[in-house]
Amino acid sequence: MARIQVSHLTFSYEGSPDLIFDDVSFQLDTDWKLGFVGRNGRGKTTLLRILMGELPDHGAVSSPVQFDYFPFSVPDPTQTPLDIAAQMDPEGQTWRFLKEISDLDAADSISTQPFCTLSGGEQAKVLLALLFARQERFLLIDEPTNHLDLPGRQVVGRYLSGKKGFILVSHDRAFLDECVDHILSINRASIQVQKGNFSSWEENKRRQDEFEIEQNRRLRKEIAGYQTAARQARAWAERAESTKIGAVPGAHDRLKNARSYAGEQSRRMQQRRKNLEARMERQTEEKEKLLKDLERTDDLKIFPLVHPAGCLIRCKEAAIAYPGRTILKGLSFSLENGQILAFTGRNGCGKTSVLRMLAGELSPSSGELQRASGMILSIVPQHARLSGSLMDFVRENALDETQFLTILRKLDFQREQFEKDMADFSAGQQKKVLIARSLCQRAHLYLWDEPLNYIDVLSRMQIEKVIAQFHPTMILVEHDREFLEHVGARILALDSGMDKRNKT
Repeated sequence: MARIQVSHLTFSYEGSPDLIFDDVSFQLDTDWKLGFVGRNGRGKTTLLRILMGELPDHGAVSSPVQFDYFPFSVPDPTQTPLDIAAQMDPEGQTWRFLKEISDLDAADSISTQPFCTLSGGEQAKVLLALLFARQERFLLIDEPTNHLDLPGRQVVGRYLSGKKGFILVSHDRAFLDECVDHILSINRASIQVQKGNFSSWEENKRRQDEFEIEQNRRLRKEIAGYQTAARQARAWAERAESTKIGAVPGAHDRLKNARSYAGEQSRRMQQRRKNLEARMERQTEEKEKLLKDLERTDDLKIFPLVHPAGCLIRCKEAAIAYPGRTILKGLSFSLENGQILAFTGRNGCGKTSVLRMLAGELSPSSGELQRASGMILSIVPQHARLSGSLMDFVRENALDETQFLTILRKLDFQREQFEKDMADFSAGQQKKVLIARSLCQRAHLYLWDEPLNYIDVLSRMQIEKVIAQFHPTMILVEHDREFLEHVGARILALDSGMDKRNKT
């Protein structure tokens, strides 16, 4: 069985004092199916780039196989997937690609359409099929679900479950559980490899954290006891020493025949003090080894407004159309205070357009839409390119600086990141900035468009917990099944042929 070996890897970006990796070592078998997890900004994509040879590793990586990376840029996006496959496979065995794309339940016509005309989800399937059609490769798959709707995620999950030899970066818990047999995790102070899926890794991590927290509590108590005992021993030793040298008036005559006894007592007291201090030092060193990998998941807060009207949104037989094309028709639903509604459906079915309509940016081409008067909205857009300083962002959005920065800290932002330009943030960190802004805003209705794209698993859990606890009135587009279940969302599936079966 061939193995990929990473030995004593140390890496930082040129000009940055921060180490991304510090003397990291681990090994992987080439037939494993690894899920790669860790907080945003910990270096998941950086490690993949090192494995690809795009960043220097100074001989730390040894591999018997070549790596391929998903997603990759198609040189000529006007070509069809079949043409691209033929270029990637000089021997002309494009049947492998056709088999792989068929296994991904893709329409037959996808292979003969220009790549640039395909949807994001279709393009993702094509790229995966192209890579798995190649032989003797180890795939580095970086967040494939970001452009996949819920049915697409289920298809790709089943597809990957039948493959082997890849590292998969994903933050979708159900998706990881379906298709991986090992977890590679970047923790606060280490990188670990563990057999099992995400759920088993999460349970083991929880038990390890609980053990370390209990050990830390016990060691704190023991160290406090040693400190008290050492202070007492020090006082006793000082008294014994003063008696030995005759500092107490009249002691010389009274203890003339007992100096050897006093000296022995002093020596024993000094030795006891030294032993206690040595034990305290050992316990302190042991304590310092604990909690370094403990992931803090502090609770978030949100303070939504409650609108005096019971019903905030009422939509009846609404349609959305652009010139020459109807995106959606027959949309009917209502939303009351405290309810959470999630739009799901295939890519291109109009989910984002519905959110734009509800935000007042679009008007329905037919049907009725009633919005409660004076309603305050808070919006997390699907895409946003942020730049500039966080302080400028705070001022531009009239946010409470302390509250905003506290939320980011709870979402694992390090203090040094507060000084960086937001353009240098990872995609997940930029999304966290938008979510933190929304959590700071008091609103009657929160409109979140695919808020979890690029957001790490632990942060997803924090976000779902605050929603489940505070029950903001919310409409969101999201494809993470576990997240939607945990926040208690009502699901409304959209498609271009919506009929009465979809109405609520």
